[in-house]
Amino acid sequence: MNKIRNKNLWEIYRIDIKQNLRSKSFWLYTVFFALFVAVMFMTGITESQVIGFVGLSRLLVTFTQVSMVILPIYVLISTVRSLVGDKENGVLEYTLALPLSFSTYFWGKFLSRFTVIYLPVLFAMVMAVVWGIFKSLEIPWDLFFLYVFLLASMIFFFLGLSMYLSAKSRTQENALGISFMIWIFLVAFMDILLIGIMLRWRVNPEAIIGVALLNPLQVFRTGSLILFDPKLTVMGPVSYYILDTVSRETFIAFSLLYPVILGLIFAILGNRYFNRHDVV
Repeated sequence: MNKIRNKNLWEIYRIDIKQNLRSKSFWLYTVFFALFVAVMFMTGITESQVIGFVGLSRLLVTFTQVSMVILPIYVLISTVRSLVGDKENGVLEYTLALPLSFSTYFWGKFLSRFTVIYLPVLFAMVMAVVWGIFKSLEIPWDLFFLYVFLLASMIFFFLGLSMYLSAKSRTQENALGISFMIWIFLVAFMDILLIGIMLRWRVNPEAIIGVALLNPLQVFRTGSLILFDPKLTVMGPVSYYILDTVSRETFIAFSLLYPVILGLIFAILGNRYFNRHDVV
């Protein structure tokens, strides 16, 4: 039984990968990240310096910060339509008529989406390292691998959230609208709303910082900063509270694991709803 289930999971994964490879949006997404790295090299960003970081380290820092803006909204928009889109197009009804379970279909789609979203990002970072080796630049392997896993962690969270929304939504328009509102909410709660709340109601700053660190985007942002700025000088007084509460290593581990755990919870809840309700 497990062998059949694994085979069906692989088939759903393979079919969805092939479908995405035929999509123009996937190749535009891949080319965008490749060109982004190429442009950064051509503009000489590896020769500039920020907080003592130069060369490939400088490029990785910029790449990660830009990815924080682009990847979440791309994951939400492209993934939130996957299940509900198949339902509206009649693909879901046809597929589930085959001898496979709801969970197999859900996790097959989940894994294929993670692959097609993460691989272009990984390819761009590997391309940067290869070019750095060609140019005889010093390769910060520790920073490279940490950023690789940090980006994977962020993608995993937004993917789990998107699959949950896709399973719960009745129409693609509804799914897109909700995902966009969630994105705005997460971005606003990084700084704007929390600072306003603290000033308006004079809330304890420690409590505000604690609430901010429940936001996966804020965790990713802080984690990416602490990798190249161990004292978090760019965050001002907030750095004292964070670094006095936990060590740098502990926060890095938290920034890697917290989005993955949260994304997995959303994915499990989405799969549970997908199994228990009339999704067709």
